[in-house]
Amino acid sequence: MSNLELGFWSFPILLIMVFLRAPIGLAMLLCGFGGWFFAMGGNPTPLLAKMKSETYTTFSSYSLSIIPMFLLMGQFATLSGMSQALFKAAENFLGHRRGGVAMAAVGACAGFGAICGSSLATAATMSKVALPELKRYGYSGGFSTATLAAGGTLGILIPPSVILVIYAILTEQNIAKLFLAAFIPGILAAVGYMLTISIYVRLHPDAAGTRAPVPMQERFRALADCWPVLSIFIVVVGGIYAGWFTPTEGSAIGAAATGLAALLSGSLNWRVLGESLIGTARTTGMIFFIVLGAGFYNGFLALSGVPQFMAGWVVEQGLSPLLVLCVILVFYVIFGCLMDSLSMILLTVPIFFPVVMALDFGMTPEHVAIWFGILVLIVVEVGLITPPVGMNLFIINSMDRETPMTQTYRAVMYFVGSDIVRVIILVAFPAITLFLLPD
Repeated sequence: MSNLELGFWSFPILLIMVFLRAPIGLAMLLCGFGGWFFAMGGNPTPLLAKMKSETYTTFSSYSLSIIPMFLLMGQFATLSGMSQALFKAAENFLGHRRGGVAMAAVGACAGFGAICGSSLATAATMSKVALPELKRYGYSGGFSTATLAAGGTLGILIPPSVILVIYAILTEQNIAKLFLAAFIPGILAAVGYMLTISIYVRLHPDAAGTRAPVPMQERFRALADCWPVLSIFIVVVGGIYAGWFTPTEGSAIGAAATGLAALLSGSLNWRVLGESLIGTARTTGMIFFIVLGAGFYNGFLALSGVPQFMAGWVVEQGLSPLLVLCVILVFYVIFGCLMDSLSMILLTVPIFFPVVMALDFGMTPEHVAIWFGILVLIVVEVGLITPPVGMNLFIINSMDRETPMTQTYRAVMYFVGSDIVRVIILVAFPAITLFLLPD
């Protein structure tokens, strides 16, 4: 069997292992081991050498140190109560409008995502704060859970984003430029969700209640309570964009600033500190193990020549670049319903990225790489809320056992529709994504 055939056979084997509930990192690691072993004719020496070199080069990467720092930043923000201040401020400004409390939840998710970087963490944290308020003001269970599930996806789109960092490392792109490119699509996502809420409550008037307006003085007082989140976001993201420090240095500054803000607010004690460190270590270990498994598997795929073969085959077909891109994005939506976003990125980007870069979109290679990265992030995010297996849907419904999953499914399709419209706009007009990038 040729190396190319080995590479193609590795895909169904990997998927079978994943569907049998094997951890994705372990599945990729075993497929990578087996692929290297057979590609080398059963000689274990090259595989042993690869194990030594791949492990060292993967974990000695300076860029990877950004991941535990942003995770620690998110842990401090999650456990120190910053989400409550964000939701309270948004609710005071928007809560009196039709569907306003749901809009406030989306706005708070956007703000929290700016210092968290995780979709599941954003959804889980904001649901604890916002779900009781939504129920209190007469919002239906399905509409409430769907809103929070959709709002949670903003955690991986609005920078800083751990998934974008992984994509940047895989494709050797500038992390700061990817963060900058994600900013406008992230704002569009939040605005699109709020418009969706406005449409939904007009089509289903019984799904949302109302609350009395809050005096302007109280609104600004609640906004002032959000100064730690706003300050941290401006310092970290603004400092990265301005070139004051690198993204890795910015992640360390952000973690320290978030911890200091939690300490000054009285939310950080020894218990919270311990939980934050343990949570960061646990998630970092999980991510790094997946990265290691992906490194072995992707190294085998490169040896087999599958990415190069796929890129050449697609170019030879003479298909429209936009058609190829749309097929790839549909693939991401489908598999995003079955796998978590990190696993999807690590597994598929080494295959699809060379294909996309071989097509002519009339842009520079760097702009194509950044544009494709943002699109992939968005469609993976769509998979998180697409029935029947969207991860965010299960996270939210686990916190609201009284609401049947079918009600959440029906309501969330409005948000999925908003996402599809946004993807179509960003595919048709790449300049929206690339607008903020320096010339």
